[in-house]
Amino acid sequence: NRLHATDVTSSSFRLVWPQLLSPDSGFYSLEYGPAGDPAARRALQVPGAQSSLVLTQLAPATTYEVALTPESNVRYVPPQRTRVTTLPEEISPVEVLISDCGPRSLQVSWAPLLDTVASYQVLYGPLPGGSARLLQVDGGHNSTRLEHLAPNTTYLVTVTAIYRSGTEKSLSAKACTLQGEQGQ
Repeated sequence: NRLHATDVTSSSFRLVWPQLLSPDSGFYSLEYGPAGDPAARRALQVPGAQSSLVLTQLAPATTYEVALTPESNVRYVPPQRTRVTTLPEEISPVEVLISDCGPRSLQVSWAPLLDTVASYQVLYGPLPGGSARLLQVDGGHNSTRLEHLAPNTTYLVTVTAIYRSGTEKSLSAKACTLQGEQGQ
């Protein structure tokens, strides 16, 4: 029953510790930072009644050293330490699928859908090198319909995942619209 981490993601984790202080006998000093980088350490004060805290805006695939020091005016309580390694940044999208192609529209979908993504950008334009258009898609959606396309044209479609942490990952796919009906 000691300081440990749960709910570890690429940019956050929850610290949980035993009730070392009574609510009115002091507070906790919490220090955390990447292992081996003292200059990047951050310090917080946590009320004595609290026994968990979520740390956010962390770097992916990084080992953090955490020290929790109970600052009690009643008795000495030794500090608790732990090391937590965040997960690697998720790679997304890992696939882009084109479906339901017509002469003037097509459906783009991508996978996987991740809750660490704030939004997606879908950039599409005719090849070779025509003018591209940009669609913004909410992070909770994994498909969108592209309309007003030219018939019988190859498009380059690029889906960019914009993570809450600020990083971006892109993946492209080619798509062909169908031949328009004769006489249009």
